Amino acid sequence: MKPILDETKPIFLQIKEQLEDSIISGSIKTGERVPSTNEFASYYKINPATAAKGINELVDESILYKRRGVGMFVTEDAKQILIEKRRQSFYKNYLLPLKNEAEKLQISQEELKEMVERLEQDGEN
Repeated sequence: MKPILDETKPIFLQIKEQLEDSIISGSIKTGERVPSTNEFASYYKINPATAAKGINELVDESILYKRRGVGMFVTEDAKQILIEKRRQSFYKNYLLPLKNEAEKLQISQEELKEMVERLEQDGEN
């Protein structure tokens, strides 16, 4: 868990995103128990209902399932569901705006491709 919550977005969304990131990265694996609402509440000093909202959204999205009296666990398909969701978001939030800006700047598809290839050659900087 991240030690500090960001004040720019709702806490329940941050908890949800933390769990999603942990599942995608593999630090929480299929079938593993995730921290409970009370554990999140205690760790972050927040209302358990706030933590529950983020966790319940993951249940609604078939990322987590509840085992009565035991806790919430990662579903078998969770990682793939999350990766597909993030890919769609990446396309919508990054690639479409990139393409639109490139068109405004009269950057051809070939030039854009070369820029991306140059990024790979130069590393992440």
